[in-house]
Amino acid sequence: MTGTTVTTGTNSTWRNWAGNVSARPARIVAPGSVEELAAAVRRAAEDGLRVKAVGTGHSFTAAAATDGLLVRPQRLAGIRSVDRAAGTVTVGAGMQLKVMNRALAAQGLSLTNMGDIMDQTVSGATSTGTHGTGRDSASISAQIKALELVTADGSVLNCSASENPEVFAAARIGLGALGVVTSLTFAVEPVFLLTAREEPMTFERVTAEFDEHVTENEHFEFYWFPHTGNCNTKRNNRSQGPASPLGTVSGWFEDEFLSNGVFQAACTLGRAVPSSIPAIARISSRALSARTYTDIPYKVFTSPRRVRFVEMEYALPREAAVGALRELKALVDRSSFRVSFPVEVRTAPADDIALSTASGRETAYIAVHLYRGTPHQGYFTAVERIMTTHGGRPHWGKIHTRDAAYLASVYPRFEEFTALRDRLDPERLFANDYLRRVLGD
Repeated sequence: MTGTTVTTGTNSTWRNWAGNVSARPARIVAPGSVEELAAAVRRAAEDGLRVKAVGTGHSFTAAAATDGLLVRPQRLAGIRSVDRAAGTVTVGAGMQLKVMNRALAAQGLSLTNMGDIMDQTVSGATSTGTHGTGRDSASISAQIKALELVTADGSVLNCSASENPEVFAAARIGLGALGVVTSLTFAVEPVFLLTAREEPMTFERVTAEFDEHVTENEHFEFYWFPHTGNCNTKRNNRSQGPASPLGTVSGWFEDEFLSNGVFQAACTLGRAVPSSIPAIARISSRALSARTYTDIPYKVFTSPRRVRFVEMEYALPREAAVGALRELKALVDRSSFRVSFPVEVRTAPADDIALSTASGRETAYIAVHLYRGTPHQGYFTAVERIMTTHGGRPHWGKIHTRDAAYLASVYPRFEEFTALRDRLDPERLFANDYLRRVLGD
């Protein structure tokens, strides 16, 4: 791929998926090679423009917003190489996860774990710490074995545990603060089957049995429907097969018609008539029945999310999760908040990435959502107060109000990351307002 597509001027407004963040970059580039990207970075520095790369805009924060140079990496995509002996695949940074997952499956390969949507680019997902749920297997970033990075002076760094290891240790979740990622090498394994068991369960039961479910299942998560005592649980475990995927009609009915179509209508009604939300929640929480199916990983881990929303998610020490969740339920029960979206709870093992939300501790995630266009500040502020009381770490790509002073207190390796940033980008070419808030000047 050669030739760089460039759009200039201030008429092009970039917006994220949820529509809550926008920016007017002075210049937009879509480089067709790493060399073109490096040249564009050098030109931006000469012209006094800040630089940010943007994927598909699935972050709810302004992590990628800039009034300078906006890099679109979609032409830096595709599988560069597959090393079956090493169990790795190298892909361009702009490749979407859904494209990568399908391409891997076609070659009989799979990631070990993944999040619950796959519309993001691989670089966008990993740079902000996208994760799924897992007892033993961690986030997508923790599956990175090497990466390539264009730094502030236009240099290209190859990073792994053996080459530029100090950069590799931090850049797997780099927030775009260390440079522009151009390729990623992931650990992969032969494709396998997962059996998913989805089952309604009461809030009291699932919280009482939380540790048991996490311990007994490779992947466990659940959704609590606010204004009710009802949850829906999902347990994913490896299976010898045979494959038994969801039927075309039943899968469409629950995943598209109920979870997207009917839910969209319910959210629209709830936004217009907030008093209807508790009744809608009671109906919604009983609409999904138990089901079991077996399929390849990405078809089990991920699902379509077409109803647009805003989200806050906090990572807590796993032992604090149930208490925090019960506090959240008590908050909703006694308040005037009307919450139309389920609260999602997932887990992850400890990892060794400096700014990973699971860095150094077993983690549980509590995510709250509201339908796009619904005032969220009051609810999110009250939730954040609970989460920070328990030492919570906000997801880097989801709404929060924390600053560098707070984050330094909950990340033991925070100063390690900022020191590396000082070395790689002393002039803050890759800075923006969001990074100034969460990392400091």
